[in-house]
Amino acid sequence: MPTKRVKLEDLPPLTDEQRAHLARLADRPDDEIDYSDIPALDEAWFAEAVVWTPPAKKQITLRLDDDIIAFFKESGKGYQTRMNAVLRAFVDARKMRASSELPVDLSPSQEGGRENR
Repeated sequence: MPTKRVKLEDLPPLTDEQRAHLARLADRPDDEIDYSDIPALDEAWFAEAVVWTPPAKKQITLRLDDDIIAFFKESGKGYQTRMNAVLRAFVDARKMRASSELPVDLSPSQEGGRENR
């Protein structure tokens, strides 16, 4: 199921009951917050933590078939990110196949039979 995105201004206003509940939560002292279901971030956790920065993206111009663009756009905002994810999965799979020394054939007949238009 795709994620439904809404704008803050499109949300209904909070009820008086909801506002009162939020005020009670905001007034609660930190020592009354139950953290029992959250794992501790102790020194051991930080010793194993890895800082990861996503790779930089490069803007390009790319010609794609109309139906491909429509397919990704119909699922809403973020379609270019989803296109990138599909391409990333393809590249990663090819790299894994290449590293296992299996032959890789990227000809159009092996990739769905679509000819270059």
